[in-house]
Amino acid sequence: MVRLLAACLKEAGFRVLAKTTGSKAVIIYPDGQQREIKRLGPATILEQKGLLKIGAELRVNSLVCELMSIQPESAWIESVRILKPHILIITNVRLDHLAQMGSSLKEIATSLASSIPENSTVFIPQAEFFSAFQKKTDKGKTKIIQVTEEDRLQEIPSDLKLHYLEFRENIRLALAVAEYLGIKKEISWQGIAKVEPDYGSLKIWKMKLTFPGRGLYLASAFAANDPQSSRQVVTELLRKKELAGKKIIGLLNFRRDRGDRTLQWLKALKENTFPEIDEFYLAGGHSQAFMRRVNREIKSKVKMVNKEEPEAIIKQIGADQREDILLIGMANMGGLGQEMVNYWQRMAEAYDL
Repeated sequence: MVRLLAACLKEAGFRVLAKTTGSKAVIIYPDGQQREIKRLGPATILEQKGLLKIGAELRVNSLVCELMSIQPESAWIESVRILKPHILIITNVRLDHLAQMGSSLKEIATSLASSIPENSTVFIPQAEFFSAFQKKTDKGKTKIIQVTEEDRLQEIPSDLKLHYLEFRENIRLALAVAEYLGIKKEISWQGIAKVEPDYGSLKIWKMKLTFPGRGLYLASAFAANDPQSSRQVVTELLRKKELAGKKIIGLLNFRRDRGDRTLQWLKALKENTFPEIDEFYLAGGHSQAFMRRVNREIKSKVKMVNKEEPEAIIKQIGADQREDILLIGMANMGGLGQEMVNYWQRMAEAYDL
């Protein structure tokens, strides 16, 4: 979302400084140069003070950044006290970071609402609107604009070609904000077409296997994290006719410090949230415990990867299959997820859909 909106503003002539924390924390300067933020310790919202200082030194007239906080108290300080945004975009309400934000969508919406400052304008998809956001509007001079599913996408230029797969909801929100700021739609689309995607964005590669007559398509959805967002990724992939007829395999990368997320994935498999996925492979922390629960409670098609290196994992999965495969990396970007993406970028061919 940060990259989309910053691109719309830049195309319209704004002098823009942007920061996205995405899969890698990156500052995007007005001239388009990018600098990855190298942290010596844990991430801290004090980074945002440094960002404001850079913006002042560069004399920018637009600052677009992603909020970092997951605890509501920190979100209030970061947004209301430090950044004080004129426009706040809430992209979605998802069951993620449950220990910090709450175990229900209502609780998570309340946590997100803590970042809404008075006298601001908030954009949010209509489907993600909760009463917690309305309460904020009632208390202050905040304006909330709900973006519907029908808004603006019918006007996609036929010649628009993105370099990666972007969620329609994000494009809707970026266009709605740009229009609110007086930017013509054709200008916004020109900016969107120039977006350089985040490292963890949804991308596709094609790899040649040594096994005759078999193709391997690779999709990085590691950064989607939670099952609900990953469900959207799979839906988006299935829109692409080029991927039709492929056997779909999921590679779940678990992190030891994200036990609540691992439990979410166990629940998703129990509820058959991904009926299109024929098999899952497990990697990373909690994998063995997860496998025991699967064998005891689900009896679905789940296997362990018995290798640690990306090349060896690909060979194991490829050797198990007898047809064209779409392999989707899911659950977590950290650790093995990043290693897999780096390997795919080096060894596979980018596949433009």
